[in-house]
Amino acid sequence: MLDQNKIKLGIAPIAWTNDDLPDLGSENTFEQCVSEMALAGFTGSEIGNKYPKDLTVLKKALDLRGIEICNQWFSSFLISRPFAQVEDAFRQQLMFLKAVGAQVIGVSEQSYSVQGMQNTPIFGQKPKMNDVEWKTFCEGMDKLGRIAWQDYEIQLTFHHHMGTVVQDADEVKRMMENTNPDYVHLLYDTGHFAYCDVDPLDMFQKYSGRIRHIHLKDIRRKIVDEVKNNNKSFLDGVRLGTFTVPGDGVIDFEPIFAEIEKCRYSGYMVVEAEQDPAKANSLEYAIKARQYIKQKTGL
Repeated sequence: MLDQNKIKLGIAPIAWTNDDLPDLGSENTFEQCVSEMALAGFTGSEIGNKYPKDLTVLKKALDLRGIEICNQWFSSFLISRPFAQVEDAFRQQLMFLKAVGAQVIGVSEQSYSVQGMQNTPIFGQKPKMNDVEWKTFCEGMDKLGRIAWQDYEIQLTFHHHMGTVVQDADEVKRMMENTNPDYVHLLYDTGHFAYCDVDPLDMFQKYSGRIRHIHLKDIRRKIVDEVKNNNKSFLDGVRLGTFTVPGDGVIDFEPIFAEIEKCRYSGYMVVEAEQDPAKANSLEYAIKARQYIKQKTGL
């Protein structure tokens, strides 16, 4: 059983309104989203595209529902833009997260990413870094991590992601070996590892000491196979239902939860399973995820 004094449970708003495909869940309001998060039994949320930018308005709405902000996605472009430009945007987001009380920021390198390209196959088309770009990327990530921690007391967690320059096991390994463990941590995502045929359990065991944020998502293997066999894009897969909540797909979460307990992980576990709300009702699947986690972990 996991320790409720160390681990908090959150859920991402992408299940209500999709940031990359805004038509999915466009009818769902911010207020409905956070109300249903609370109703399902979650206490944490990441930032979505409908969340108020006004801190007073945001905090009031969250406080009324007993929800706190635990993370926000940040797109870095370390190998394709001047560092000063990336740093400026990074600091602006860190200031916002500091103001709302978040302790981590989730960074994904989006240079040349194909994850948002509607007509580009997600398999076989992802960008790869050369040695010079790897050096620029890792040094830049160290700089961002140092800024986050020393200036804002926020931990940088790196989000490996399908369609990006850091997607698979070898790329994660190279990043981890060439960045400072004091400043660059891992945002561990079960779904994105499984999507590219990497064992999520193996990845947790290898990097448990540097994991500071967890995304719990499951995959539907039949949909992944359809995406792969028919050269479909990442966004096509989302529409078809590649992702689902823990316990509803093919990933075996029990040994992963056991490893989370074993390493005495402290922080958030966030359900992040982007689906079409018209096909997978957001509240229904949030409740399904919450019940599964309680059953398997005691949280």
